[in-house]
Amino acid sequence: MSGARLASWSYAEEFVPEAETADGARRTGSGLGASPVGTGGGAALRMLAAASAAKAVIEIGTGAGTSGLWLLEGMPGDGVLTTIDAAAEHSRAAKAAYAKAGISHTRTRVITGSAHDVLPRMTDGAYDMVFVDADKASYPEYVEHGIRLLRSGGVLALDNMLWHDKVADPAARDAQTVALRELGKALRDDERLLPALLPVGDGLLVAVKK
Repeated sequence: MSGARLASWSYAEEFVPEAETADGARRTGSGLGASPVGTGGGAALRMLAAASAAKAVIEIGTGAGTSGLWLLEGMPGDGVLTTIDAAAEHSRAAKAAYAKAGISHTRTRVITGSAHDVLPRMTDGAYDMVFVDADKASYPEYVEHGIRLLRSGGVLALDNMLWHDKVADPAARDAQTVALRELGKALRDDERLLPALLPVGDGLLVAVKK
């Protein structure tokens, strides 16, 4: 990336300032080994939630609540975020972040458990938005559940779809990079979706379910 392009990316990434509570959740998440969504990605998620008037949102990968705070800020006041994470410490950190931000406990449903077990029990077509930011090897499975769970016109979003600039590099052939590259191409060509790959953060792939 040239110096000018890097400067433009950095400017865009920090264009919308992050709230203090989200920044605190980011620092907590980093300390726990989670990789929070970037500030640019968070702002995009907030915008997508607001544009789709998303009242029912599923988040796969809670982290410490950074992305959840962005999503909740874009959702209507009566919207409910259901967030799933296998790590109890992530769930606890997220609950603390939501409470610190003054978000009513009625607006969040924090589920500690494997998404592989939780998602099959959720209702088809009942959600306005699904955000995936969890173990990369399971992205294809999570995506299929996400498409099933979304209503027509609902929004699917996946973080890390440029994977540290490796997805765009044909020479990068490690298993994780190849899997994300192939998933991106599959979603690009999926007739159920209208997709776009946004170069924010580590790459945010977004798609609307037809």
